[in-house]
Amino acid sequence: MKKLTFTAFVAFCTFIATVLALSVLVPERVVADHDKLPAISADELAEHDHEASCWMAIEGKVYDLTDYLPLHPTPLSIMLPWCGREATEGMRTKGYGRDHSPAAWAMLDDYLVGTYADE
Repeated sequence: MKKLTFTAFVAFCTFIATVLALSVLVPERVVADHDKLPAISADELAEHDHEASCWMAIEGKVYDLTDYLPLHPTPLSIMLPWCGREATEGMRTKGYGRDHSPAAWAMLDDYLVGTYADE
């Protein structure tokens, strides 16, 4: 019984130490104030339609996904046609009717640059 109690105590302490270390090492996410984001028109969005500058409007918000393009699991040819335009359909269907995962939707916040003015 003493071994079990000691093992549980060590596991608990390790867990607490890990949580504390992660809270120090992982930066806090800054939540954007959506009211202060610039409104981006369809014309401005259309200027960012290539690999060097890829912006997409998804559900009323505009995301600069340029840095994410090489990280996306599909070939670049899948993402590029959506650059510079409204891309909610691509995000919702992946081109064959399946929505992206909740994790993929959550990642978008890291790339938010504005709201879509032509919504």
